[in-house]
Amino acid sequence: MRSMGRTDLPPEQQQALRSAIVWEWVTIGYTTVTIAVIALVVGGSQAMKTAWIEDMLSLIPQIAFLLALLVIRRPPSKRFPYGLHRVMGVGHLVAGVALLAVGGSLAIESIMGLVRAEHPAIGTVQVFGRTVWLGWFMVAVMSVIVIGPFFYGHAKAKLAPKLHNKVLYADADMAKADWTTTVASIVGVLGVGIGWWWLDGVAALFISLGIIWDGIKNARAAVLDLIDQRARTEDDARPHPLIERIVEHLDALPWVRESAVRMRDMGQVFHIEAFVVPRRRKVSLEEVEQTRRVLADMDWKMQDVLVIPVASLPDEARSS
Repeated sequence: MRSMGRTDLPPEQQQALRSAIVWEWVTIGYTTVTIAVIALVVGGSQAMKTAWIEDMLSLIPQIAFLLALLVIRRPPSKRFPYGLHRVMGVGHLVAGVALLAVGGSLAIESIMGLVRAEHPAIGTVQVFGRTVWLGWFMVAVMSVIVIGPFFYGHAKAKLAPKLHNKVLYADADMAKADWTTTVASIVGVLGVGIGWWWLDGVAALFISLGIIWDGIKNARAAVLDLIDQRARTEDDARPHPLIERIVEHLDALPWVRESAVRMRDMGQVFHIEAFVVPRRRKVSLEEVEQTRRVLADMDWKMQDVLVIPVASLPDEARSS
């Protein structure tokens, strides 16, 4: 994939995107295997059941990312003059809402189990003629499957900034936090083994709250982008540094007295409205167009750039 809409990807971003697609398919394959393996040993542990469902939910970001890529490559049209980049944000929102809804349901189920004092039962199995407690297999399985997310989580975390993709970043963030689910499920199973039945329900509730928190973070970030908050970095930690770069460049032009930028994130690419107050009454079209071209070449994410001469700067576009 060499372009998104009418934005041509530089070689570095093309390679990053290919790597991201490979890692997403690897994640789907790995997670599908872990879901099948956990199903064999899930038993009566509420913590294990919750971790199992959490693994199923973790497939949503990868599927959303891959499906969105099929759509956002289409160029802008009369019907969609800004392109279809927002589809990535819609996928982000769907993932967040799904996590929030299912996590809430699992949390309620865990709380009700604790209130009703339901004692989970973890049976035994016959292995080579010996009776073995199923809980040991649960612990072994959960200890092994946590290895995969550590590797692909960090790999995708490195690719997300290169592509400015918030779905990929959220996916990586969830993968890197998977160890907490594993530890909680192991603690819950071992709690049942030593007779602390309530520890299984507490572990399930802890995992459920983690799912809810992931849902809140993803849904909130997606909604804010879809309602056009000021463009921010892929981790939403701060306003995107391109805003300051653009203002610094504009203020350095001899014909510009002051400038401000209104930039929104369309989903991997930006729409920029650069407002400039000229030092003189007349500004040539050539000056404006030359400035627009320079800004557009500043970064590959600049899909739409407008340079607008104004008498005064809009308050909402100012940096401070």
